[in-house]
Amino acid sequence: MAKKSEGLAVGIDLGTTYSCVAVWQERYRRAEIIHNDQGNRTTPSCVAFTSEQRLIGDAAKNQAATNPQNTIFDAKRLIGRKFSEKVVQDDIMLWPFKVTAGVNDKPMITVTYKGQEKKLCAEEVSSMVLTKMREIAEAYLESPVKNAVVTVPAYFSDSQRKATVDAGAIAGLNVMRVMNEPTAAAIAYGLDKRTNCVGERNIFVFDLGGGTFDVSLLTIKDNVFHVKATAGNTHLGGEDFDNKMVNYFVQEFKRKNKVDIGGNPRALRRLRTACERAKRSLSFVIDSTIEIDSLFEGIDFYSSINRAMFEKMNMNLFKKCMKIVESCLIDANLDKSRVDDVVLVGGSSRIPKVQQLLQDFFNGKELCKSINPDEAVAYGAAVQAALLSEDVKNVPKLVLQDVTPLSLGRAIHGDIMDVVIPRNTCIPFKKTVEYVTSRENQSSDEILVYEGERVRASGNNLLGSFILSGFPPAPRGSPCSNVCFDIDENGILTVSATNNASGNSNEVTITNYKERLSAKEIKKLIREAEKYHIEDKEFVRNAEAVNALGDYIYKMRNTLKKEDINLKLSAEEIKNFEDAVSVATKLVDENKEKVETDVIVDYLKGLEARMEHIIAKTI
Repeated sequence: MAKKSEGLAVGIDLGTTYSCVAVWQERYRRAEIIHNDQGNRTTPSCVAFTSEQRLIGDAAKNQAATNPQNTIFDAKRLIGRKFSEKVVQDDIMLWPFKVTAGVNDKPMITVTYKGQEKKLCAEEVSSMVLTKMREIAEAYLESPVKNAVVTVPAYFSDSQRKATVDAGAIAGLNVMRVMNEPTAAAIAYGLDKRTNCVGERNIFVFDLGGGTFDVSLLTIKDNVFHVKATAGNTHLGGEDFDNKMVNYFVQEFKRKNKVDIGGNPRALRRLRTACERAKRSLSFVIDSTIEIDSLFEGIDFYSSINRAMFEKMNMNLFKKCMKIVESCLIDANLDKSRVDDVVLVGGSSRIPKVQQLLQDFFNGKELCKSINPDEAVAYGAAVQAALLSEDVKNVPKLVLQDVTPLSLGRAIHGDIMDVVIPRNTCIPFKKTVEYVTSRENQSSDEILVYEGERVRASGNNLLGSFILSGFPPAPRGSPCSNVCFDIDENGILTVSATNNASGNSNEVTITNYKERLSAKEIKKLIREAEKYHIEDKEFVRNAEAVNALGDYIYKMRNTLKKEDINLKLSAEEIKNFEDAVSVATKLVDENKEKVETDVIVDYLKGLEARMEHIIAKTI
């Protein structure tokens, strides 16, 4: 645990479309959402590269339409996944930036930065967003931030969770805990309602964000938050609703103008931005218009969409959400009539049809809208960060009992998945299972560790493997290995095995599987991140120096126009003066070719000295 001098711990909601950071304020006994340099309390999870600089957050999103191939969004949809996965292939068809297969089938994003091609993994892009959130917090707190609780969708797999931890490490953060988003939101709700809560309450958290969907059923009693079940889809959210609208209007544009804009990244980016705006407005108005001047080949595009049309085109996705709601209640073995509060989280939970379907499912129960759906997750993460920081005071003494979202087990003879830790088991959790040999005189046991719900082991996600060897000769069916599954508070798994007869043992902490970044790769990316940071600082320094020189040129020209000074200077002095201004102007104009900052700074100092000399002479 970091000392207080090393910086406060913050909570970061690393979202698919927007991210948010919060910190616990001891003085006010509450978490505070921190606004960014634009005054916004959420920041786009967006990174862009240009011929001159790297942009993160609002600045990146604002130039997306003019630089679509080099503006990266939705990195969370790639993190911890393989390039060959169907969902990744489907997304690639919709993104303007290029994604290719890297080593071990890892998705790699290709961009052009300062005229050179760069390949970035999702962890690296996410680390840039996390770095931005850390800098936002540091600017507000006026102190370094080293520690953070970072939230993930409850239904994130083991590989996705670890990839998020890697992203934090690249960003220079000690990720104290990876926390499930609905659990964080439940804390925000629980603290908001704690004065009114009496006895045990069953809380259903419905978290529909930009790219992921999670639901969790929690029981809150006193200060204990017990997660009973969780379910979700890591590839369902507001982005998918946007995609439906984009596809609809692409077809409409094609029908009206006999032109297909599907292959034009710039036109699609502008259309997507308009669709996102229309989707948001349809949450509080019945009709919305799409108006884009010169969308493609000089053709203006004007159209409209009403709420009924939007609901119709997305109804299959809304129904998917409701099936997941139902499965969560079944897993929790709780009737929906016993749910006390339904809490809405995530920007897409504002969609009226989603709220109506959810309210109908819960027999007309009023939905809880008292907490900010965009900020609740970061709020709860900040509370958890404060709880994990030993020297932070005035934090409510909460106890969190979370669950593992997917079943964990090993493959046994016949490619059968033997589940050791069923999904929705409270964590931390530890269980040991004894296995026997499947053949005569078996000398070793290969232990393949999987997560997932398929009966066939190979149909699940392989997390890691190891071999326990050195068994003494024995008949088939003899005890061969005691295998222990140990899952910690972060949902990170360690599997160990022992053979009692030989005393041999082996284990694997599921961290070094092939898809994950190695320690060497993380160090390399940390160095890259530092290089980007230095380049960003140099760009700002250069821009400030150019602006200062430009201002001084204007000041010098005005000085030269003053008669009381002009008349006291010789023709040669005036010419030297004008030549100096001309050189300075050229330096400013040529800055696109990146004149070194020190050259500009030195020239500005020379001009200031010359100006002082002229002023002194004319007094």
